Amino acid sequence: MNISKKLSNYFELEKHNTNLRTEILAGLTTFLTMSYIVIVNPTILGRPLFEGGPSAIQIPGYSTNQVFQMLAIVTILASVIAMLVMAFYANRPFGLAPGLGLNAFFAYTVVLQMGFPWQAALAATVVEGVIFILITVAGAREYVIKAFPKPVKLSVGTGIGLFLAIIGLQEMGIVVDDPATLVTLGNIFQDPVALLSVIGLFFTFFLYVRRIRGSIIIGIISTTIVAYVLNFIGMFPDKAIPSVPSAHYNIIPLTQGFIEGFGMIGTAEGVTAVAFAVVIFTFFFVDFFDTAGTLIGVSQIAGFLDEDGNLPEIDKPLMADAIGTTFGAMLGTSTVTTYIESSTGVEEGGRTGMTALVIAILFLISMIFVPLAAGVPLFASHLALVVVAILMMQNITEVDWTDLSHVVPAALTIIIMPLTYNIGYGIAAGIISYPVVKIGKGEWEDLNAPQVILALLFIAYFYVRTGGVLA
Repeated sequence: MNISKKLSNYFELEKHNTNLRTEILAGLTTFLTMSYIVIVNPTILGRPLFEGGPSAIQIPGYSTNQVFQMLAIVTILASVIAMLVMAFYANRPFGLAPGLGLNAFFAYTVVLQMGFPWQAALAATVVEGVIFILITVAGAREYVIKAFPKPVKLSVGTGIGLFLAIIGLQEMGIVVDDPATLVTLGNIFQDPVALLSVIGLFFTFFLYVRRIRGSIIIGIISTTIVAYVLNFIGMFPDKAIPSVPSAHYNIIPLTQGFIEGFGMIGTAEGVTAVAFAVVIFTFFFVDFFDTAGTLIGVSQIAGFLDEDGNLPEIDKPLMADAIGTTFGAMLGTSTVTTYIESSTGVEEGGRTGMTALVIAILFLISMIFVPLAAGVPLFASHLALVVVAILMMQNITEVDWTDLSHVVPAALTIIIMPLTYNIGYGIAAGIISYPVVKIGKGEWEDLNAPQVILALLFIAYFYVRTGGVLA
């Protein structure tokens, strides 16, 4: 029996009304649409947010470019691990990788704003992944869903979108600091970086709306090439162009991080147990509901849902996400999640784990190009943040804007996230406000004990946090 026949039988292609050629094309399509993460994730975790500033993950004795390459490699490996589980255990056509939003929260909020050592942030991610695994094994998914207010769950994506948009627009020079108004529009036509960023952004949008496969990665690469050409002829600043480094594939200094992180909890130079718990909660909340929502959304396109709108055996793809997160953090990257870009492969006919296997193989092949990825300018890689941010705005339509008990927690969740640079604060604001407005409307019966307990815990946390007890 040849290998194609074995694959067809293993993944039950005939049962799912598909074939090997269709699955390969679907895998290629999904890979092209989500491959930008190989550049963007190490950029967020390993490069400074602004020139001369600190980066989230710094390893003594290694340059920024070397750390970037380490992070690119572990991004690929974490994605591959998750997708192999998705392929051979869940047999679903979903792609997984470190998620946008959570990597920004990891880097800019947890490490740079809250002062967590990056090792402790990785330890928190490992714990989150293990909790996810245990909940999935125990079949407790329904209990978790009931514990969180619906308007908060539905508005998180939009809040994260705004959070990503601010980060991306600032790096591109489109939004800049202003002492009077906090932020304002940059001098776009006087700044070559901002001008090229705007052109690259609209070029990417043009490709995206025309449904060009790989539009985001094409936009990033095209903008990068133009920047190098302009720099060569003296029309673009040298400081905006990184040098292409020599290959560096040693990831051992990064993989030891999470172990060190556990030893930092409760120490003077580390983090408090309370802050550690809040970060774990935030990682888990976003990971769980983002993954569950993506699985349902893409499954609807694929026709996987039953008559009640549920995905049969959803615990299997959830397990792929949980395992990817746990092992990804052990390797040295932020939370792994299921990508909405999987819908592009599904639209091409992908219906089985064969699609996920093809994506995993293509991610492994992309490891060859890691040194070239390190040569992508910051502003070019951040095109992806703005494009994804705008696409995430679509989630806002799911909120019931006619019900004030939904409007208040949803709006607070969305507003607080970008203004505090903290996804967790936005989630907490929504959770605290939900019981307040429900009680105000006399709708006590809509509340359950876990929702009230969560609100009280967050009130206590903010009292301690803003009272100066926590550093």
